[in-house]
Amino acid sequence: MSPAGRVNAGAAATAAVAAADAPAADAVTETGLQDNFITLGIETSCDDTAIAVMRGERGIMSSLVSSQTEDHSVFGGVVPELASRKHQETIIPLIRMAMSKAEVTQSNIDLIAVTAGPGLMGSLLVGVMTAKALSQGWDKPILGVNHMEGHLHASILAHPSLIAPFLCLIVSGGHTEIVLAREGRNYTLLGETRDDAAGEAYDKAANLMGLSYPGGPLIEKMAQSGDPNAYAFPIGMKGSKNVEFSFSGMKTALRTTVERIKKEGEKLPVPDICASYQRAITEALLAKLSLAAEITGLRRVAISGGVAANTALRDGLRAMGEARGWEIFIPPKNFCTDNAAMIAAAGYAAYAGGDRSDLTLTADPGWSIWSK
Repeated sequence: MSPAGRVNAGAAATAAVAAADAPAADAVTETGLQDNFITLGIETSCDDTAIAVMRGERGIMSSLVSSQTEDHSVFGGVVPELASRKHQETIIPLIRMAMSKAEVTQSNIDLIAVTAGPGLMGSLLVGVMTAKALSQGWDKPILGVNHMEGHLHASILAHPSLIAPFLCLIVSGGHTEIVLAREGRNYTLLGETRDDAAGEAYDKAANLMGLSYPGGPLIEKMAQSGDPNAYAFPIGMKGSKNVEFSFSGMKTALRTTVERIKKEGEKLPVPDICASYQRAITEALLAKLSLAAEITGLRRVAISGGVAANTALRDGLRAMGEARGWEIFIPPKNFCTDNAAMIAAAGYAAYAGGDRSDLTLTADPGWSIWSK
């Protein structure tokens, strides 16, 4: 299912282009979009407001992110109503700042690409409605972008040599999945988590140990001074020949360990627990990525998503790639977390491929583009 108002090129292409108010003829050629084509990217799928301006396929002119981490940390996680309210307060000033930094005006914009799903409904609505208002007010085309395709493009954006087909592990607070990306933006979901996402497992573990939100970065920091072999946390789906993950058992084992130590009146060895827990999650992720590579025979492997900023995962993937002769593509850490540059890049690619949206575009918190 895709958000209303978005169609693919084909029988309806002519009508869709007209409905989307396509840019002037000199902005589009028979072979695709020109290098000076400028995309305004808008990302509000969760708790970060992000805006980017991009020239051509990957020329980032500005990329700004307004984080809500401090606002949500007191609640131990993202509060949807608060997130949408903060987006409303931030989005217009951030668009102005991004355009000013890029030294562009509304007349220079050729496309407005906005995350339309998946994500939190209230947060998505702020981005989509703002994009629609700008589209109508500026008389510019709009395109709804899938957040997960955006994450795929984070690696493509950072590495021009990354071409399909390739494998991508998308791992964040809300998603843990391995996708096969083929030519023509054709994506197959090879496997996903049965329960918690890896980032969610990190956040819940941090909460159990009395650490603040978000948990992933804090656990990584504490793990630097810990022993990764101090505790043997179970790795879910370890013996399965399917590309799938499970982190609930690992989380339960952690809870049991923490409760036992506290009951015995001992000081909680937080660094050792963090290091051991991080090792278990990293091994789980890399094991299934290895299985996916074995099944598909592919040697080009990428990662993306917030947890892809984890140093242990990045180093582990590099080591595995070197040992197995893989081509490894790891985006910069600022491209791993939610950002609008990846949305602009995905929007550019989709628009060049014939996708169009119109002012009936709606947010879809469950939007999936993966085939199975």
